[in-house]
Amino acid sequence: MRSIGIDIHRDFMEVAIAEGGEIRSGSRVAMDPESLGLFAASLDRGDQVALEVSGNAWEVVRILRPHVGRLVAASPTDTGMRQARAKTDRLDARALARLLASGQLETVWVPDEATQAMRRRLQRRSQLVRTRSAAKNEIHAALMRRLVPKPGFSDLFGRAGRRWLAELELPVAERESVDSAMRQIEFCEFEIAAIEKLVASEALASAEIRRLMSVPGVGAITAAAFMAAVGDIRRFPSAKKLVGYLGLDPIVRQSGSSEASYGRISKQGSAAGRYALVEASWSVVKAPGPLRAFYERTKGRRGASVAIVATARKLACLFWTLLVRGEDYAYTQPSLTTKKLRRLELTAGARKGPGRRGRLEGKRGGPRRRAQDGRAGRGRLPANRRRVQARRGTAGEAAQGGREGTGRAGRRGRRRDIGARILKSPSRGQQRGGPMPRAPLFSSSSTGARPRLCHRRSDRASHP
Repeated sequence: MRSIGIDIHRDFMEVAIAEGGEIRSGSRVAMDPESLGLFAASLDRGDQVALEVSGNAWEVVRILRPHVGRLVAASPTDTGMRQARAKTDRLDARALARLLASGQLETVWVPDEATQAMRRRLQRRSQLVRTRSAAKNEIHAALMRRLVPKPGFSDLFGRAGRRWLAELELPVAERESVDSAMRQIEFCEFEIAAIEKLVASEALASAEIRRLMSVPGVGAITAAAFMAAVGDIRRFPSAKKLVGYLGLDPIVRQSGSSEASYGRISKQGSAAGRYALVEASWSVVKAPGPLRAFYERTKGRRGASVAIVATARKLACLFWTLLVRGEDYAYTQPSLTTKKLRRLELTAGARKGPGRRGRLEGKRGGPRRRAQDGRAGRGRLPANRRRVQARRGTAGEAAQGGREGTGRAGRRGRRRDIGARILKSPSRGQQRGGPMPRAPLFSSSSTGARPRLCHRRSDRASHP
């Protein structure tokens, strides 16, 4: 069995072959599909090939994989060739062939086409967001140079802010800078919207992404970035392995009889997945739940920066648990999750309007939500007023009004509050045994309207 090491360059690749305990260098192969196809045809199923992961390595893997028995895509940090005193393309290929023949190379996970496409989309979106932020900073710098005070609105790049920028009088050079930056912002926003539409379509078709969105504070971009960085969650036997893959595990130092010391996180894994988890943690800790409580405890001891990274590690463990068990978050907010999914449908191109798929039914205060929660409609008195009536000896009328309010008329929304009376508190003399005044502070009209406060002079005349 031959062990073949390949060092990939932009225009060519160096080949080295280890066979029978000897290593020899092969010829260069051009980096084009035709030359790679001829090289793949010269291999057989008994060969094993090793190469380092680089920008164009996945296409080489796709071409060579059907022709060899084993293909190892090694991480450059695991080969140890970066610390070599003599480092050339030919020597790197020979070192890969020697490590592969001795069984000292570990392969990295090769993502499928869908995962690679999602990674490229999210990476392109990240670049566009950074470009848009740079253009916005350029506009802020131009306004600061000309001593322009801050406008009265919060969003400088909203509708009102853009009209204000267009009407603002600036020198010619500054006006050119502001207009150029605004064109860049509009282009970036258009491209970002197009990418988010594709991501939303993929997210709606993915049960894993929708399950991760059940965590308050986690949106479609965060869930998609996590799944693109991780891929198949079943390849991690435990949450600790996932944390190590993302580089959120602490560095440990221990020697001899001394105790182990834990330092900063290793940062050895996926930077995109780690960044998405840390940024999402700032939103997650705003919602009530175990993650917020953990963040507050850690923040009191170690500070906000350490606490948010520790929360990101907890969030990664939570994601692993949800995906492995196939369950939604136990502390989820159903109404918030429904809103996020509906917003995702609109981003993917769903039509707006009532009666569409994903409509938020049973909104807060609606008749269906009131019926589910057991709350009173408009025709039923609030609980505090019913308790006051019970103290005044009108509990029977309040109970009858409550039963009538929950009937058909109560579901319609309005009903006459006949007999509903909240009495004025007695004076000191009346508390000693004087007669209790029966004049109401609230009156009910005979037209079925809601109780109103008596402001008319005729109503106030009856009060002492």
